[in-house]
Amino acid sequence: VQRMVDATAERFGRIDALVNNAAIAASIRLRPFEEIDVDEWRRMMDVNAMGPFLCCRAVSPVMRRQRRGRIVNITSGTAFKGAPYILDYVASKGALMTMTRSLAREFGKDFVTVNAVSPGYTLSEGNLANTDFLASYRETAINTRALPRDAWPADIVGAVAFLCSDDAAFISG
Repeated sequence: VQRMVDATAERFGRIDALVNNAAIAASIRLRPFEEIDVDEWRRMMDVNAMGPFLCCRAVSPVMRRQRRGRIVNITSGTAFKGAPYILDYVASKGALMTMTRSLAREFGKDFVTVNAVSPGYTLSEGNLANTDFLASYRETAINTRALPRDAWPADIVGAVAFLCSDDAAFISG
C-alpha cells in the first residue's frame, strides 16, 4: 500500500482522492454466524476494514501536507440494518462506517474530507455470479429501498465523484 501511494504521489505530485472500494462480498456464503470460522472472519476484516485503514494511513501524510484531499469509503447499508447469515461482512462494513466518522474528525483540521457511500446490495459482476446470494438478497434489497429497483455499479459512481469534488468541500463524516 505504501509503495502504491509513494508511486502515485511521485508521478502526479499529489493525491487528491482515495476511494476504498475493495471488499469481499461476491464470494460470501450464507450461513449462521456459528459456522463462520476464525480464519474467514479475519480475512473478511483484513480486506474490508484493515485494507481501507492501511490505505488511509498511507495517504494521510500526503493529504495533510497538501491541506486538501477526499477519502470515500464504500460501506454497506447492511451496517445500518443488519442482515442474517453474513455477520462477518456486516461487522466489517460497520467497522468501516465508524472508521469513516472518526477519520473525518481527525482529518478535518487539515481540510481532508472523509465520507462513506453505503449503497447496499449492488449487482456487480461478482454479485451476479454468486447465484445463491443473488437469489437470497436481491428481492429483499429491492423491497426495502425507497427506489424499488436493482442497484448497479453505475448508480454509485455519481455519489463518489461528487464527494471527491470541490462541491463537497464542506461535507465530511
